[in-house]
Amino acid sequence: MSAEHAATPTVDFLGIGVQKGGTTWLYHQLARHPQVAFPRGKESHYWDGPGDRDADEWVRLLQPPSRRSRSGRPIRSGEITPAYATLPPEKIHAIHRHCPAIRLFISLRNPVERAWSAALMGLARSQMLVDEASDHWFLDHFRSAASRARGDYVGCLDRWGSVFPQEQLLILFQDDIASRPAEVLEDLAAHLGIDPAEFSALPASELAEVVVPHLGAGSFDTPPPPLRPSLLPPLLELYAADIDTIEQRTGRDLSAWRLARPAVARPRRTSGCGATRATDAEG
Repeated sequence: MSAEHAATPTVDFLGIGVQKGGTTWLYHQLARHPQVAFPRGKESHYWDGPGDRDADEWVRLLQPPSRRSRSGRPIRSGEITPAYATLPPEKIHAIHRHCPAIRLFISLRNPVERAWSAALMGLARSQMLVDEASDHWFLDHFRSAASRARGDYVGCLDRWGSVFPQEQLLILFQDDIASRPAEVLEDLAAHLGIDPAEFSALPASELAEVVVPHLGAGSFDTPPPPLRPSLLPPLLELYAADIDTIEQRTGRDLSAWRLARPAVARPRRTSGCGATRATDAEG
């Protein structure tokens, strides 16, 4: 990090989504790294808050106490807020004006699974059991404006990609957090400009942790009930075109998503389009 960069307040990285896509796992792992700082915790929800937003204030809020680690290495500061996947262009432009070199990343989850997981969370908040909810209840939830906005990956990539260069956005896949967690962190470290060796030293048991957002780091989730077979066709009707588009843009075979299964990564490659790496993490 140059002296000029160190002297100029900035935000170095931003996780922009998606909901239920493994962002809590990413936060949990990144927070262990001595070169990473989250001054406001995982989600500041600054830009999706009410009223006008002041980018200068946002930058000040995310300044770490020091820009150097104890060993003298540069510290990168930022946040991960999945709701930023739905930000409008004007707010994305405001972020770009103040932090044009910011490194962005997004973790995509099968939109069919994401919609089911979000509906289960809504069901719990309604104090209902899965067996008490009809297919009609679930279909209403899937088709709600909020759920559709959260699952609009193509719109998200279009909005952020219209403002930031492609090489500044790393696309990860939640499927890879479970199957290749070390490689996910290696790719992310390279993208953020931090030492990947810190992640290499982590035991496999810690990489395999499934972190539950509302219970805090280190908590483990129980497997959610599987998607009802009767709900797969209407969900695919909602998301099939988006899956096709993501497949074309990333070069990733997402045929498994159409079967509500984890997508298998192709051989490793490095590209501005993003890593293709896999999880059951809910955040």
